[in-house]
Amino acid sequence: MKIQDLSQLTGVSAKTIRYYEEISLLPPPTRTENNYRQYGEQDVDRLRLVAGARRLDLSLDDIQEILALRDHREAPCRVLLERLEQKADEIAERIRALQQMESELRGLRTLGLTFPVDDVDGKNCVCHLVSEHL
Repeated sequence: MKIQDLSQLTGVSAKTIRYYEEISLLPPPTRTENNYRQYGEQDVDRLRLVAGARRLDLSLDDIQEILALRDHREAPCRVLLERLEQKADEIAERIRALQQMESELRGLRTLGLTFPVDDVDGKNCVCHLVSEHL
């Protein structure tokens, strides 16, 4: 199948497929006589794994490690489970940080409502609060 067919089957753009080939996440495809890329079912399966891992926000390095294990006929399942746990922990930490930021923003807004809103120089208004909030 051609690159556009692979793209349609996997939902990955042709540009991204070429990039994944460039960084060796995908092996170089065979070429037809007119130099078109030619892909098979193994490429579809591999690209679906890469695309799924990217949708889960796994890094390209993590994906490369998982694929390398598969390429060496070693099951990558334990490594993948570890990476999923790490990613879930990172997301939980980001959620905590965002919730803290939300609380700070709401507090600043509430306090800012008690200040005048016509201070052009920003010395006695909410602008001053934001400037001092480091």
